[in-house]
Amino acid sequence: MDLKNFIKSLSILHLLLLGVLVIITIWVIYKVNSFNSNTVIEGMLLYVVPLFAMVGYFGSQWIFKKMISSIQIATKLEDKLRKYKSALQLKYTFIEIPAFIGLFAYNTSGNALPLVISICLIAYLAVQRPNKEHIIKSIPLTNDEQEKIQLA
Repeated sequence: MDLKNFIKSLSILHLLLLGVLVIITIWVIYKVNSFNSNTVIEGMLLYVVPLFAMVGYFGSQWIFKKMISSIQIATKLEDKLRKYKSALQLKYTFIEIPAFIGLFAYNTSGNALPLVISICLIAYLAVQRPNKEHIIKSIPLTNDEQEKIQLA
């Protein structure tokens, strides 16, 4: 496994997911073109969006840590990186789905709360950009494996 291409593919995946969310956010803001803060909205979306956002935020951290903690230090580096990639993809999914739900809620109601929550989730997703240091901190690695990743 080429480590440089592995990190590059993770970065491209992250950028693609983030880019799609940003484009949809801009499109929805342009389409709705109004904000309101009325808390008396028909439907439950105003209450569901914060709940999904909390589940997404805390769930992404919990599932990522749980999946990473199952990686043994004696496992081959390729298997460690494969598990890391799976955990990272699931983490991104847990963040992205509530953001989409918030954008949908804003699109249907015009209420600013779901939009603000979605923008916060998008900002959080942007900060989760994969890099060598994050890989080294997250995965249990031997010294030799850490050097391989640093040199990639």
